[in-house]
Amino acid sequence: MDIDLWVWLVTIGVTTGVLLFDVVIIGRRPHEPSMREVGVALAFYIGLAVVFGVGVWYFAGQQYGAEFFAGWLTEYSLSIDNLFIFIVIMGKLAVPREYQQSALMVGIVIALILRGIFIAVGAAAIHNFSWVFYIFGAFLIYTAVHLAREAGDDDEDGGYDEPRVVTWVRKRFPVTDDWHGVKLFAIENGKRLATPMLIVILSLGMTDLLFALDSIPAIYGLTQEAYLVFTANVFALMGLRQLYFLIGDLLKRLVYLSYGLAFLLFFIGVKLVVEALHTNELPFVNGGEPIEWAPEIPIWVSLGVIVLTLVVTAVASLLKDRADSRKATT
Repeated sequence: MDIDLWVWLVTIGVTTGVLLFDVVIIGRRPHEPSMREVGVALAFYIGLAVVFGVGVWYFAGQQYGAEFFAGWLTEYSLSIDNLFIFIVIMGKLAVPREYQQSALMVGIVIALILRGIFIAVGAAAIHNFSWVFYIFGAFLIYTAVHLAREAGDDDEDGGYDEPRVVTWVRKRFPVTDDWHGVKLFAIENGKRLATPMLIVILSLGMTDLLFALDSIPAIYGLTQEAYLVFTANVFALMGLRQLYFLIGDLLKRLVYLSYGLAFLLFFIGVKLVVEALHTNELPFVNGGEPIEWAPEIPIWVSLGVIVLTLVVTAVASLLKDRADSRKATT
């Protein structure tokens, strides 16, 4: 997939414009968004992603179109799981509802920057070292097993531990207990203090960085095109803020979501290892020669597995929630 420089520049320019518009609108009037406001914005972002994917399908071919949709759905699914942690962070830090979307917006901007760096590093590594697929695959399989084991954990904090960077900031800089709107620093009694908003943004940013360690290898297991990796991440993150407010209560009902995501990560991890076998260069594996008999998993199979897993996970979760509700009322 040969992407001209002007296409990259236009894509980054449009992305930046949309984010700046969002930041300006929110910055002018911090508030808790209404369901109508959130629903319209989320529908717009999802529609934009679908139109973009159809455009890729039409102009670049079915293969790349399917790769984009597979990557976007995977990133979006992982983002939904990430919302659990965001809800925990907002709750633990007692963030007022009217300031939550401002914090989320800044956190998303930080995530885009960090993921952009990860995408560039990942693309360079894949281009120069094909064996990196072994590492990506093994890491995703390990993450899948770890996620499945934690799926049954009833800890209300969701296993969240404050990032070390945030703990370091708390120790090194005095933090006021008072909220000063969306300001990161404030003057109290002649002293410059960090506000709780700074702690929130740092927590969200560092959490997004950890999530990127899973999501970037996962999407590279579906496509090696850096442009598709970047755009899939952009569209997934664009609707994350709206999704937070729209389905906050619904997230608690998706009890099997972690199991579904664990299966997807395991599947993609295996796919990465299989692809590594096809391009094998490691001297201690098959004498440094590619393993031709290794089964190939086409993108159509990957897309089907992703969609089916998400549908089964959602339906099973809602059926269990309905059954639990009936038991509670009897």
